[in-house]
Amino acid sequence: MHPWPTSCHLEMPQGARRTITNFPSAYLGRSRTRSIGFPFCCLIRRLQFPRLLLLGVTCHAVVCSLWRPGLEGSASLLHLYSNKSNPEQGYCEREVRLASSLDFWTLSSENLIAVLPIDPVKENYVRKVKNCVFSIAFPTPFKSRVHLVAVSKFGIWADQLGDGRAHLIGIYMNRQGEKWELQLKGSGKTPYSRNGDGRAVLRSSVREFLCSEAMHYLRIPTSRAASLVVSDDAVWRDQFYNGNAVKERGAVVLRVAKSWFRIGSLEILAHYGELDLLRMLLDFIIQEHFPSVDVKEPNRYLDFFSTVVSETAQLIALWMSVGFAHGVCNTDNFSLLSITIDYGPFGFMEAYNPDFVPNTSDDERRYKIGNQANIGMFNLNKLLQALNPLLDPRQKQLAAQILEGYPILYDTRFRELFKAKLGLLGKSKGDDDLIAFLLHLMEKTEADFTMTFRQLSEITQSQLQELSIPQQFWALKMISKHKLFPAWVSQYLLRLKSNMNDSDSERRKRMTNVNPRYVLKNWMAESAVQKAERNDFSEVHLLQQVLRRPFQKHSAAETAGYSSPTPSWAKDLRVSCSS
Repeated sequence: MHPWPTSCHLEMPQGARRTITNFPSAYLGRSRTRSIGFPFCCLIRRLQFPRLLLLGVTCHAVVCSLWRPGLEGSASLLHLYSNKSNPEQGYCEREVRLASSLDFWTLSSENLIAVLPIDPVKENYVRKVKNCVFSIAFPTPFKSRVHLVAVSKFGIWADQLGDGRAHLIGIYMNRQGEKWELQLKGSGKTPYSRNGDGRAVLRSSVREFLCSEAMHYLRIPTSRAASLVVSDDAVWRDQFYNGNAVKERGAVVLRVAKSWFRIGSLEILAHYGELDLLRMLLDFIIQEHFPSVDVKEPNRYLDFFSTVVSETAQLIALWMSVGFAHGVCNTDNFSLLSITIDYGPFGFMEAYNPDFVPNTSDDERRYKIGNQANIGMFNLNKLLQALNPLLDPRQKQLAAQILEGYPILYDTRFRELFKAKLGLLGKSKGDDDLIAFLLHLMEKTEADFTMTFRQLSEITQSQLQELSIPQQFWALKMISKHKLFPAWVSQYLLRLKSNMNDSDSERRKRMTNVNPRYVLKNWMAESAVQKAERNDFSEVHLLQQVLRRPFQKHSAAETAGYSSPTPSWAKDLRVSCSS
C-alpha cells in the first residue's frame, strides 16, 4: 500500500479476556442510576483488552483525577491539593478530598453485568477462563505512600491473554451524556496475569500518560489519561530481556475510553467455539457503540465490519501523517472502535525512515512504521475470521469484498492527509509523485519528519524559490544538501500556483494548523522519566502543557529544545515491551 509497501505475512490470530472493578459507594457518592455498593472488587475482562479501574490504589489516593476537557462530570468534582513541601511540583501525596456534591456523576457497570456473563469463579488466581466475558478480581493496593503526579505475540496465536494488570470499574457518564469506561492499569494481578506481577512501572506509565493526551490534541482518536499515581513500591523489570532485571517504581494510570473491546475480544470466542457468547457480545458492542448499525438488521455484522474497516484505514493513515509507530500492533491492541490504545513501545519517527521500529523487542521488524497499513489489513482479516461463523455464504463473500477495499480507503486518506501537509488544494495527477519525491529526499538525507513538514509550513515561497534556507529551518537545510532538492522545489512551487484563490500567507496558516511543531519524541519522554524517577515531575507537567497545543509555538518548549535536532545523548535510545 502506498507509500511504504512491504510484504504482509498472514499468521495465526490472538485471543483475550478481561476485568471490571466497582468502587464502594462511599467513594463515589450519589449516582443517577444507583449507588454502587459492590465490594472493592473488579471485573476482569476475559477478552483481549485491558480493563479499567477507577482511582486510587490505596486509601491515600482515592482518585485525584485531573479530568481533561470533555471528560468532566463537574468542574468542581474533586479538589486537588499540592504537596505542601513541594507545591511547585504539582502533585499531591495524601491531601485529597471529595467535593461536597457529586451530583453530576453517574458511574455504573449495570448494563455490562446485566448483559454479558461473568466468570462464576470468584477467586483471583491464574487460570483458563471460558464461557464468560468478565471475571471478578480485587485490585492490589500499593504498600508505600503514593503521589498523584497528574492527573507470544507478533502474529502468532497467544491463546488467552486479557487484563493481566488492569481493572474496569464501570462506565462514567458526564453531564453531556457521554459515556466513558474507566480503567486502572498497573492495579494488581488478575486471572489473566500469567507470570506477571500485575504492576506497571513509572517509566512506561509516564509515557502512556503523556502520549495518549498528546495524540488527542493531535486530533487522532485515542484513549485518554485522566491521572497518574506513582508509588515507592519496588517493581522488578528486565527492560531489554537480557537478564538484567532492575528495581523500578510502581505506578498506576487511570485510563478512559468509550470502549476497551478489541479485535482479540472477539477472536478468542470464535477460537473456542463460544458462538452464542460471540453473538451476544457483538450485538452489545453494536448497540452501545455503532449507532449507524441497526442491531435488528440481518446484515448488521456486515455493516459493523464495513465500519471497522473504514475507520481502521482512517486511523492508521492519521498515525502515518504524524510519524507515529505504535510498536505492538497485535489484534489485542487494535480497538474495535478504531481508537489508539495500549501505549507501550511506541515512538514518533525522528529521522525519516520507513523501516523505523521503536520496539527493540520486534526483532523481525514486523511492526515497523512502513508496515502498519499492512498490519491493519492483517488484523482486519483476523476480525473477519472471527465473524465468519456468524455469516451466511453470501455475507461471507460480501465481507471479503469489503476487506479488499481497505487498501483503497487507506491510500485515499493517506493522500488527503499528506496533500494537506503540503498545503495542496484541489487535485493534480502529479500529487502522488510530489509526495513520494519529498519522502525519498527525506529518507536519503535522514531529515527529521516532524520538523521538515513544520518548516515547510513556516518558510515563504520566495525563500524556497531562491533556495536560501535560513539556519532556523535546520531540517529543510539538511534536505537542501541533496542534489535533487532544487528539482523538488521547482515541482512544488509550480503545484502551489495551481491552488485556486490562495496566497502564500494562507498556505502557511493552513499548513501550520496540520503540521505539529511538537510531538512526544522518545528523547523528550525519556528526559521526563529520568527526572520523575528523582521525584521531579516538572518536565512531565511542562510536556503536558506543550502537547496540549502542539501546533502553537511555546517559549518554554523552545528553551527545552523540543523543536531542535535530537540531542546527541539520545541518539541510541531504545524502548521495549517491558513495562
